[in-house]
Amino acid sequence: MRILIHRFAAIFVARGLVVLGGVLGLMVHSVSAMAASAPAQTVTVLRCGHLWDGRGGPSGPVYIEIKGEKIVSMRAATSSPPPGVVTDLKDMTCLPGLIDTHTHLFLQGDITAADYDEQLLKQSPEYRTIFATVNARRMLSYGFTAIRDLETEGAGYADVDIRNAIDRGIIPGPRMQAASRSMDVTGAYPLLGYAPGLTMPKGVQEVDGADGGRRAVREQLSHGADWIKVYSDRNYRVIAGGVLDDIPTFTIDELKAIVDETHRERHKIASHANALYGVHNSVEAGVDSIEHGNYIADADIKTMVEKGIYYVPTIFVGEYVAEGRAKAGAPVWLQMGVIHKATFARALAAGVKIAFGTDIGGFDWNINPAVEFNWMVKYGMTPEQALRSATVVAAELMGLSDQIGTLEPGKFADIVAVPGNPLHDVTQLEKVGFVMKGGVVYPVNATQH
Repeated sequence: MRILIHRFAAIFVARGLVVLGGVLGLMVHSVSAMAASAPAQTVTVLRCGHLWDGRGGPSGPVYIEIKGEKIVSMRAATSSPPPGVVTDLKDMTCLPGLIDTHTHLFLQGDITAADYDEQLLKQSPEYRTIFATVNARRMLSYGFTAIRDLETEGAGYADVDIRNAIDRGIIPGPRMQAASRSMDVTGAYPLLGYAPGLTMPKGVQEVDGADGGRRAVREQLSHGADWIKVYSDRNYRVIAGGVLDDIPTFTIDELKAIVDETHRERHKIASHANALYGVHNSVEAGVDSIEHGNYIADADIKTMVEKGIYYVPTIFVGEYVAEGRAKAGAPVWLQMGVIHKATFARALAAGVKIAFGTDIGGFDWNINPAVEFNWMVKYGMTPEQALRSATVVAAELMGLSDQIGTLEPGKFADIVAVPGNPLHDVTQLEKVGFVMKGGVVYPVNATQH
């Protein structure tokens, strides 16, 4: 009996192996057949009338060959194009996708404090997030294929969700780095001025003390923030010598602790700093970028060059809000533009790394953020310097130089095209007529023409 059982088991196992082998063979055959029948990645060829690649390559006409998400080759268009689907941009100048390193997807303009308060008090975080997804799509249509979004202004970590949704292909939008909640000290950031008995929402995470700063950095990074942002000054006034004075928020020890913890965690930190002490403390603490910087002392400019700290001047937004804030009781904003222009010129002459950023959200989303280019030229840059600030330099600030910022084989096919020559007329960058991100073409904003 025992022998019969062993023989039966052996037959069963043998037959099972034959069946299993047949199934596995069928699976392998099916997978092979699927692989054989799967279409190859589409090859797209752009025929550009002119080219500015950020590297000093041929000016055109040029063929850019794209396979999947990446640029495969670039060559002078002196013969037939490489095999593929050709998009004719022969009357346009092709450029690297533009990069805005200071956006606020969750803001809808805040010329006055009342505008800001209404958003936080009357709009749910869900509504603001829906609005932010629309804004992300708008940035693509304006030709910005990458952004650094510098905090949600009271909407928590919803920017991390938007970034993830873009990365997963759920919603369209630019490549995005998120700064989540930002930080300021107790009592220095809206909502302010309400009855003490009311617990009001805040546009930032309130942080006090060096240990509190380290704890906040750890919390924000654990929830997916790419950058840390701090507000380093407030309450501005002009003093002797045309210096923009301020009240610093964090102490230097607090700032150093926040910067140290951010860098220890291998991340970067941006500082909103408009004036004398906010900038100085931020530079001394070793932040990675100064945002706005209406006034920067010469000594701090020198330190920024030595430490490689970037300057993101956001010129247009200051001009946009100045009159409204002056009428609301802060006339200093009318003087800040003049001071800003002089600061920008000194920083440019000294060799500070200036990255393009607009603070869009601080102004209306129906205004093309590319207006910033013309302001940078008015303040002293050449058109090419302004364009480099939104491509090569911006990619460096975001740590993405190996992926975007220039057009070359191996990098993502983030490409825009404009009429005319933006190196002669920088306002052509407000007329983007073609947008590609990662090999995918997106519609442009029809209202910009």
